[in-house]
Amino acid sequence: MAIGKLFKSGDDQFMADITYQFHDESPTSWWGELTLTQYGRISDGGGYIIELEDERQGTCYLRKRVNRATTGVPPRYIYHFTGTSPLDHHE
Repeated sequence: MAIGKLFKSGDDQFMADITYQFHDESPTSWWGELTLTQYGRISDGGGYIIELEDERQGTCYLRKRVNRATTGVPPRYIYHFTGTSPLDHHE
């Protein structure tokens, strides 16, 4: 699993440190799964920016995987992410 960061789009507000895994990454389509490294709640939907280990960023849509939670108390959920913009290096 790679390490990255999650931000709220629009004001670039830091949301959480994450671990993530790509299931598909191409110039026009990218998606995978992420988990917050610490307990926290984030809403499903768009408006998020994911920053990858190599410092590329892209906007994405998140959906909580209801049938999958990592172990721990309180549980940390796994989120499916789908890219809605190209992955580019942040200026």
